[in-house]
Amino acid sequence: MSKLGKTALKQQLAQRSKAQLLDEIVELFEKFSVVRDYYQAQFNPLDREQLLEKYKAVIHQEFFPERGTGKARRSVAQKAISDYKKVVGDPLGVADLLLYVVETGVQFTNAYGDMDEPFYTSMERIYHQAIQHLVKHGIQERFELRCHSILTQTRHVGWGFYDTMSEIFYGSFER
Repeated sequence: MSKLGKTALKQQLAQRSKAQLLDEIVELFEKFSVVRDYYQAQFNPLDREQLLEKYKAVIHQEFFPERGTGKARRSVAQKAISDYKKVVGDPLGVADLLLYVVETGVQFTNAYGDMDEPFYTSMERIYHQAIQHLVKHGIQERFELRCHSILTQTRHVGWGFYDTMSEIFYGSFER
């Protein structure tokens, strides 16, 4: 089975009536929460903050579920960020989410103690990704204090976490 490309999709959609297209969109809206979120962000920009909070809640739940201990999977956090990018795409919101993952990860290690090296490597990568995003969009000044706050919270964590986070921070922010 060959993958449907954009051109083939356009050809197929061109053959449908307006009513059929509307029905198709409504069906997608009903079936997929990401489609609902997309249209919510498109038609009501004031809801973007609510959507940001929704994706933060997904991240928080991964680290600090209501019951038991969180799994702290990077893949869940990355999916939340990816979905937010597709739905809203606001660079400030993406930066907020990236930093929120690292903040939550640091809270997690401070709450539950020493983690394994892959956990710290994952947090370092996301922190680096966040700072690269800030620089790319010229918004680093808005988030510098928050980035520094994350850094200071890692001071007593093992595995060279603080050292790597310092290199990332000071390599991007002059102090």
